[in-house]
Amino acid sequence: MRPVPADPAPDEPATAFGRPAAQGTATTRPATPPRPAHRPTAPSAPVAPDPALSWSATRPVVSFGEPEGYDGDARPRPLGRRGASQAAAAAVCLVLGLGLISGAVTGSWLVGDSGAEGSPSSFAAASSLWHSVPVDQLFPPTVQGRGAGPGGADRTWTRIAVAPDSGCKDAFDPLLRKALAPVGCERLLRATYTDATESYVTTVGLLFTTADAPGMTALANRFRKERLDRRSDLMPLPYAAKGTPAAGFGAPQRASWTVSVLTEAPVVVYAVSGWADGRTVDDPQPAGDAMEADATTAVAQAGLGNEAQGLADRVERDFRKNVRSASEQPS
Repeated sequence: MRPVPADPAPDEPATAFGRPAAQGTATTRPATPPRPAHRPTAPSAPVAPDPALSWSATRPVVSFGEPEGYDGDARPRPLGRRGASQAAAAAVCLVLGLGLISGAVTGSWLVGDSGAEGSPSSFAAASSLWHSVPVDQLFPPTVQGRGAGPGGADRTWTRIAVAPDSGCKDAFDPLLRKALAPVGCERLLRATYTDATESYVTTVGLLFTTADAPGMTALANRFRKERLDRRSDLMPLPYAAKGTPAAGFGAPQRASWTVSVLTEAPVVVYAVSGWADGRTVDDPQPAGDAMEADATTAVAQAGLGNEAQGLADRVERDFRKNVRSASEQPS
């Protein structure tokens, strides 16, 4: 029996995977080589991509034009161009902003910024506070020092003695008295505190001067430029009161200190600290140095720099509040 010829295969476009031809059949068309049943294994060597199919060959060219907005008549306009009204509004905002900043600087010293200058009325009001404000407002019986101790620990100081208001005779060592002489001495107020454990004692003082604002500014500049507040031969003297933990707190027991010359008030604020057991200190350290994170001296490790600086800061803060209240009273 003769084989029956198969129907001729229709013309089909080649597909990606190929199509196997029938086996053992005769056709009226020329024989087509059999297609592989599976894709040949890719060669191990990398094949370079067709440059015509690469991103760089087909990437569109993008240009950035100037952004546009729309004016009042819905016509496009570049956003970079401002109208006259917008420029004027911006100028007004700038002027108002500068005014607000200058106003904030003027009053910031009343809330703790010692670098700002006060008004003439507040300067005059501050000069009379030594006899018009009760002692408990200048030196509170208890002072809270949140975060004032080493490592941000809280402190509480209790007032144990208040010195009678006096002049400055014999109140300072000779060199410090000479450094303060240009601003004069109207009155000196002092109080001594101890910490909650009665391990340390600290004297804080308010020296009311007879100087005007330029005189206080000149003294403050000198202290800053010559670093007089860091010289151990310019340490303030403590106030030792008999029958208190500060009874043995004399000049040899001074461990750390701070001196702040105000420019917005005729006042010098200072504090000096030491151990309550009367031990002498051969190498006292200014509070700023003793409070450094890497300070390793006995004074620093005990936190005596924090005692002096923390108490002085809070007494100065209360003093500013009293000045504000006095300057706001009607004349």
